[in-house]
Amino acid sequence: MNVVLRPLVLTVKTTADFFRFVGDLAYLIGDAAAGIRRSLFDKQGRRLGWANLWAQMNRVGVRSIPIVSLVLFCIGAILSLQMAPILRDYGAADRVADIIAIAVGRELGPLVCAIVLTGFAGASIAAELGSMVVSEEIEALEAQAISPIRFLVVPRILATTIMMVCICVIGDFAGGLGGMVTCNLFLGASPTMYSHHSFDALKLKDFITGLVKAGVFGLLISALACRLGLGVTGGAQGVGVATTRTVVLTIVALISVDLLFTGVFYFLGW
Repeated sequence: MNVVLRPLVLTVKTTADFFRFVGDLAYLIGDAAAGIRRSLFDKQGRRLGWANLWAQMNRVGVRSIPIVSLVLFCIGAILSLQMAPILRDYGAADRVADIIAIAVGRELGPLVCAIVLTGFAGASIAAELGSMVVSEEIEALEAQAISPIRFLVVPRILATTIMMVCICVIGDFAGGLGGMVTCNLFLGASPTMYSHHSFDALKLKDFITGLVKAGVFGLLISALACRLGLGVTGGAQGVGVATTRTVVLTIVALISVDLLFTGVFYFLGW
């Protein structure tokens, strides 16, 4: 009987833990949204720490621009080299630019930027907040009547969400540039022709859907990192576990949410 019941009990426990975690994450996002509203629109509320926000935007976003640009530049180059021989066989080699523009703008741009930012910023946020929990700095803030959500979580969520959108725009440009340079050097396509095909193929809705994904991805990265960082237990080992879980869970969540977005946009005809 125990052999039969053990998998069922484990499944129920895992499902309950999952929904509890999702509830905690939703509660954290709700608290952060309320903190943002009070900071920006409530005259009697505590003001948003702009210096802290700028510092987080610089740490999370500005410093990640070189690596995001390099990765997407390489992806654009790889796509052009992989697709050109196949399309040439069908007499459609000039469509390389169209495919790269749409693929990077709608899908690869926001997703790759989010994955890079997960390793660059998400793990850092989780480790930073986890270390503060271990060293009891969070309790010290609460003892001084300072909300950890307003002081620590809100700037990180705002900074990551805003900078994710900005980085996505830069990444889209880098991906197109990588494809253009490769096509010019190895496939004989002029930059003018490549740009013309790219702008003809890429519609406004393609660009907007990519930016919507980027904003949601930024919110997801920062919220998961903050939730796992603030939930650290077990000292220094717990910080390492939280950092690892942040990277793994965030990547899984990003791909799952991306699939959801793609399905919704497909049925809406976007």
